[in-house]
Amino acid sequence: MWTGRPVGELPSPAFTVDLDTAKRNAEKMRDRCKALGVVLRPHMKTHKTLEGGSLMTGGTLRKIVVSTLAEGRFFANGGFDDILYAYPLPFDKVEECAALAERLDAFHVLVDSHAALSLLKKRPLSHGKRWKVWLKIDCENHRAGLRHSDPAALELAKAIAEGATKLTGIYAHCGNSYSCHGASEIQAVARTTTALTLKFMDQLKEAGVSCSICSIGSTPSCSHPVPEMAQLSEVHPGNFLFYDAQQMMIGSCQLEDIAVRVLTRVIGHYPHRNQMLVDCGWTGLSLHSLGQLPTGYALVEGHPNLKLVGMTQEHGRIEPVAGKLDFAQFPLGSLLALIPYHACATAAMHPVYYVHSEGRVVTTWKPVRGW
Repeated sequence: MWTGRPVGELPSPAFTVDLDTAKRNAEKMRDRCKALGVVLRPHMKTHKTLEGGSLMTGGTLRKIVVSTLAEGRFFANGGFDDILYAYPLPFDKVEECAALAERLDAFHVLVDSHAALSLLKKRPLSHGKRWKVWLKIDCENHRAGLRHSDPAALELAKAIAEGATKLTGIYAHCGNSYSCHGASEIQAVARTTTALTLKFMDQLKEAGVSCSICSIGSTPSCSHPVPEMAQLSEVHPGNFLFYDAQQMMIGSCQLEDIAVRVLTRVIGHYPHRNQMLVDCGWTGLSLHSLGQLPTGYALVEGHPNLKLVGMTQEHGRIEPVAGKLDFAQFPLGSLLALIPYHACATAAMHPVYYVHSEGRVVTTWKPVRGW
């Protein structure tokens, strides 16, 4: 019902995607990977849509990463294959993983413990298939994975390569790039993560363990790749399709690369407290960012002197960064565009994305939800 209508007519709060910007972001990342000679295996967790996945894979619908089994089923049902479930194997989801592994040409799982591996070995796949298993290593990101220097990582790799499971890949996430400021710091993290991953691959080779794929990634590191990354097999960034204010602050992108906005309308004027109210609270934007942006929870496009200082479930409070608010400039019912700090968290708040080009809605995308 919204196709062809001006973006300004959308019901607020509305999550909007500039299709031309998203296409450009996807193309740039594919070109970077092609120049490096590495495979792009994009992560779906930011947008969680078939359409976004098609853009990121250049229409091939092959070689993607998901973070939930809901995403795995959704993309499999949408015609995608060669799907990596890059999350430490949840013990309650082995049967669901087996169903996908038996159905698809390639469904990969990830482990970082012998306990998880033992569950896979106790559940052999039908038709003579072997589990395609990736080992998660920690290259100074300090979230999931065995430390790259821990002898237990090599021992687990050996165990994966035996019996009903196959060691398909080594996976490292350089999420520590999110604490960087500027391309040089980002590239330092990318260089370290690459070096540690390749060192681990050398250890596998010396131990006689066969593994053909090594993959690292984050949107910052893949937006500013270093030449050493050409020695990798794959990279797995995800946020780059949309980008956001956080990526801009890190140095991954410029303002013009951010493809998403949340549209909101002014619903109240309160001169006695120098504030106005908008119809977007944390259920339309998320609470991620306060203290990170000088403008509060988001950037108000075209109005650097406005600050989103607080949100409740359905309300947002905006005031000037300094001075008196000119209420006449923002009459009741007027539309504002918020540039989210974190696109992943913001997109997760919306059941539909309004995709536009040249100011008019061209289609809608519906993301998958759940785990």
